[in-house]
Amino acid sequence: MTDAQATPEVQVDDDVHNSITSSVLKYQWKYGRRYHSDRSGQYSFPNDDTEQDRLDMIHHVFYRLLGDRLFLAPIEPDGLNILDIGTGTGIWAIQFGDEHPSATVVGNDLSPIQPDWVPPNVKFVVDDVEMDWVEPIQYDYIHCRYMAGSIKDWPKLFKQAYANLKPGGWIEFQESANTLYSEDGSLAPENPMVQMMDNLILACDKIGRTMDPAPSFQRWAEETGFTELKEKRFKLPIGPWPKDQRLKEIGTLMGKNFYEGVAAFTAVLFTEALGWSREEVELFNASVREASRQRTVHPIFDFVVLIGRKPE
Repeated sequence: MTDAQATPEVQVDDDVHNSITSSVLKYQWKYGRRYHSDRSGQYSFPNDDTEQDRLDMIHHVFYRLLGDRLFLAPIEPDGLNILDIGTGTGIWAIQFGDEHPSATVVGNDLSPIQPDWVPPNVKFVVDDVEMDWVEPIQYDYIHCRYMAGSIKDWPKLFKQAYANLKPGGWIEFQESANTLYSEDGSLAPENPMVQMMDNLILACDKIGRTMDPAPSFQRWAEETGFTELKEKRFKLPIGPWPKDQRLKEIGTLMGKNFYEGVAAFTAVLFTEALGWSREEVELFNASVREASRQRTVHPIFDFVVLIGRKPE
């Protein structure tokens, strides 16, 4: 038998490739923004260039908030397999890969919006983390950040993370506790920023995807079987009012996030989940923008980081 007979040419099934490509790259435009249309009911926020810029800015906010750290878990990343759930633009995974070139980093997301030029130890996969994960390998560390409003079954996600961790591996969930408050009484309940967050929580409850999962992280992790749990909270200011220069930088960017991001937050959820008209949403968005520029109001989120370990 010749080599040619033993190993016949493998033919490319163009139909399969085209089907996958068309599904992954299928977008829809509404409310003046671009959204991922495949399983569109699962993600209520845009994925266009404007949103990608906002997500990259938020990455910088969280990085600075944690003292210029990507993670708090007690790991030595060299040589480890790392997973970034819901990687978005891939900026966290890329920075991790740059800083730890001997680690292997996988980022997954519904939308293939990540750049092509990435470190050689970083790769991205299109995957719905709420279904069976396409990557069969087990990881040493799993990172999940800024996924509020995107997950229907958080306890299941914790179980999937547990199943896909090596014994002794670590998880880390980072998320804002999405109830705004002030320490000096300057933030009134009727403030449009408070109203926006309250209505986002209500809208996400209506579609079965909580906008405020962070307060439940520790309970879900305990119920899943994670041990050595530690929760840390950081004050995340909105606006340039803090005296501390690092917090002033963070607050300035968070104010920009409210001012420029409000349309992305409200467009789908307020119209399709709460039944508001386009005009009502636009008027409300204007009030949020105005409120975000008030220097006499000092809003704060709590930013929650939960780490936990899978027993050996």
